[in-house]
Amino acid sequence: MKIVIPWNELEFTATRSSGAGGQHVNKTNSAVQLRFSVMRSLVLTDYQKHRIIKKLAHRIVGDNEILIRSEEERDQKRNKDKAYEDLNKMINVALIEPKKRVATKPKKSSIQKRLNTKKHNSEIKKGRSGKWD
Repeated sequence: MKIVIPWNELEFTATRSSGAGGQHVNKTNSAVQLRFSVMRSLVLTDYQKHRIIKKLAHRIVGDNEILIRSEEERDQKRNKDKAYEDLNKMINVALIEPKKRVATKPKKSSIQKRLNTKKHNSEIKKGRSGKWD
């Protein structure tokens, strides 16, 4: 199940972009900061909220908020869309449940093969020692 966070649960802030770009960078607020409060979300269940907080602990700031900064594009709209896309991708990846490992018994042939290899290696090492039978 893919979760899409509604726009009304997000808070955007426009700031000046850093790095190269000449005069355009110096006079436009093209970089975007997206803030999403996990605990105040109405879309997510309590289980999903706690899973996201646990999985994305390194991305959470302050009051359980995810902060994403996007400044790759030249205009604010595209940076906003990119940040929104990154947030949704991040949340959906955090909510993926890993499959449980099913324990299996080794086959008789693989057990026999392992024992034969051990015996063979033992014989090789015996041959290296100074003792001869």
